[in-house]
Amino acid sequence: MFEKLGETEKLYEKIAYDLSEPEVVSDQERFTKLMREHKRLTPIVEKYREYMRLVAQFDEANELLNSGDSELAELAQSELDEAKEKLPEVEHELQILLLPHDPNDEKNVIMEIRGGAGGEEAALFAYVLYRMYNMYAATVGWKTEIISLNETELGGFKEVTFMIEGEGAYSRLKYESGVHRVQRVPETEAQGRIHTSTATVAVLPEAEDVEIEINQSDLIIETCKSSGAGGQHVNKTESAIRLIHKPTGIVIECQDERSQFKNRDKAMKLLRTKLFDMKQAEQDAKIASERRSQVGTGDRSERIRTYNYPQSRVTDHRIGLTLHSLESFLNGEIDEMLTALATADTAAKLAKSMENDN
Repeated sequence: MFEKLGETEKLYEKIAYDLSEPEVVSDQERFTKLMREHKRLTPIVEKYREYMRLVAQFDEANELLNSGDSELAELAQSELDEAKEKLPEVEHELQILLLPHDPNDEKNVIMEIRGGAGGEEAALFAYVLYRMYNMYAATVGWKTEIISLNETELGGFKEVTFMIEGEGAYSRLKYESGVHRVQRVPETEAQGRIHTSTATVAVLPEAEDVEIEINQSDLIIETCKSSGAGGQHVNKTESAIRLIHKPTGIVIECQDERSQFKNRDKAMKLLRTKLFDMKQAEQDAKIASERRSQVGTGDRSERIRTYNYPQSRVTDHRIGLTLHSLESFLNGEIDEMLTALATADTAAKLAKSMENDN
């Protein structure tokens, strides 16, 4: 591990040097790529250097302890005890930092929420989830933007696709993919019986232009007039866009903007992300047993969470965590759950890594 860390430190120093070179600064794509790598390596190198300082402190204290000088020996013992206490802790932190890095973690995300079982009540719950993620994004300073929306007459969402732009958005939200279940008395139910409905959430890392190249000859592009429930988003001009990707059969519809150009731009962004997701799914299938974590990211058919209104609780079934604060959770205070999921995932990967080392 430490041989690898020594090489990582050399790479880090080379990247730092390259970032000061005029030809790199003038090449925006290369400069951005190196800055990302530099940022990713910084905590690893800083922790490695802290470890090496503690090792040096330990060795120096050991020498002083055997020097025969009683005053120095007392000071040395104190430093030796401190190094002994901190070294295992720093080594454990290094092991976590050295776990395989998900290259998508720093990306923006495109989220898709669809009403599942439960008809109108499921659509209303889909809206509740959209509002929850929107409010969470606002609390951490991320920007959200709707790409496409299919509303119901009662204000629910049959489906909504939206972008969340912010540093590390995917790393925090990637565990949200799956089936979300709600247990409550529906707004549409007069007799006060508790119903169970579902909505599905998909979290996709935004694909960059360089990652997915789309051949224009593979596209069928149609325009039409916008439409929406209750007259919302209706436009007399043909601003809505419908993209059909012939090789995969993917259909993208976007009508949220009044500009055809903006709708087309959003539709292309979503198509590129879906193609990137398909490409990743194919790669993951080949190494599924190794890549899947105990938290179970990405499986959209998996029931991951229950929101129980009568008992004001939310339970994540993957890690067995229950929070009795449903109202604040639905108002965007989901950080505790996201942190618990990330911690469980890290612990599972660390255990797997140690098992492979042995």
